[in-house]
Amino acid sequence: MKLPLKICIAVLALFLTATGKAQGEALFDQATEAYNQGEYDRAISLYQEILEGGQHSAALYFNLANAHYKNNEIAPSIYYYEKALLLEPGDPEVLNNLAFARNMTLDAISPIPKTDLQRFFEKVVFALTTNQWAYLGVFLVILFVAGYVMFLVFRTPNRKRIALLGSLAALGLGLLSTALSYLQLRAYQQDQPAIIFARELPVRSEPNPESQEAFLLHEGTRVQVEDSLGQWRKIRLADGQIGWAPSSSLRLLKDF
Repeated sequence: MKLPLKICIAVLALFLTATGKAQGEALFDQATEAYNQGEYDRAISLYQEILEGGQHSAALYFNLANAHYKNNEIAPSIYYYEKALLLEPGDPEVLNNLAFARNMTLDAISPIPKTDLQRFFEKVVFALTTNQWAYLGVFLVILFVAGYVMFLVFRTPNRKRIALLGSLAALGLGLLSTALSYLQLRAYQQDQPAIIFARELPVRSEPNPESQEAFLLHEGTRVQVEDSLGQWRKIRLADGQIGWAPSSSLRLLKDF
């Protein structure tokens, strides 16, 4: 009885998934048609309905951002362009539209220049994806084992020396590849970007509404969330300024 029940559950899950996908595609087409007709509020409502159904994609976020941009809604347009970039990094069309949306923001923040060492470190760590570094590490460890086996099998000193050196090199590179995978994963986890949604936000020096105002931000500005305390978020700007803002005034980009 257990096996047929599991099969029925699996079939039902597949049916519901296919049905949900079909409904999402139908809503997407309706939203796109509404957008093309200039009905941006209706398009936004339909795109949001798709998101509430648990479906998301770079195209969905991109179209939703375009609809908000047409409505002159700065923060939501930037927010959804940024989310589209998380799913499709480097997409030229998204980058181009994001640049137009950012021109509507009021805050001019100059990022702290990176040192040559920082740029070199990022270039090395992000040369491959986290999974690619991990797969490479596993492959090199397998080469290490194969080299060590050949070291045991070979009889001549030269072959044994070459096999041993090769296996040790593979082991070293495998450990390095695994370390780079970990560093990239850690950098991704520490990177918590958010977009300010409040039209005007006094950022405080402490997580207290009565504390001194550190600086003033406006909607659409991108910040980094470094810490949380109750309903407050510790944020950092690209120029290094740090302060506290209510969590209701911003939205995390990685909150899918």
